[in-house]
Amino acid sequence: MIGAVNGALRRVPVWAVYLAGLLPLCWIIWLTLAGGIGVDPVKAIEHRLGKVALWFLIGGLAVTPLRRIAGLNLIRFRRALGLTAFLYVCLHALAWIWFDMGLLWAQAAADLVKRPYLLFGMVALALIVPLALTSNTASVRRLGPAWRRLHWLTYPAVALGVVHYLWQMKVISTEGWLWAAALAGLLVLRLPGLARLRLV
Repeated sequence: MIGAVNGALRRVPVWAVYLAGLLPLCWIIWLTLAGGIGVDPVKAIEHRLGKVALWFLIGGLAVTPLRRIAGLNLIRFRRALGLTAFLYVCLHALAWIWFDMGLLWAQAAADLVKRPYLLFGMVALALIVPLALTSNTASVRRLGPAWRRLHWLTYPAVALGVVHYLWQMKVISTEGWLWAAALAGLLVLRLPGLARLRLV
């Protein structure tokens, strides 16, 4: 069964992942233009963009455990997942600084101090930038073994993103705890011993 699924996945072009990754953005734009985004459009746009970013960040982290444990090979799509996550993280930050802060940098800086969860999000963005810039094949070849060490920044970046998401809630919802559990599970699966776990 897994072999058939992997065979089908090999026929899926990588560009299709990028194209599919734009669908949530198109939906957000459509809801905004149609007036269905909610009573507070700015907050709704920010939150939706941030949540989609989390989908792709967690999805990228899940690629290696899925291959090792379940035999599902999504490795060739990992770069597309990461870059799509980067796009949504940038759009999320842009929506905040542009729509919410009105490009008033002093006000934005004061908001970072007032609401520390924003600082967590900005640090996560800062960690993701070098990952996106070095995701191309030329950088992999040029950096050699250092490339893999650099991309360990993925883990603190995603962790900070999840903390940012949870902290901004007044009361953490069931969905929030599910995000936390997904992150914790994916990190635990990388511990020595469990890293050798196989189901297939």
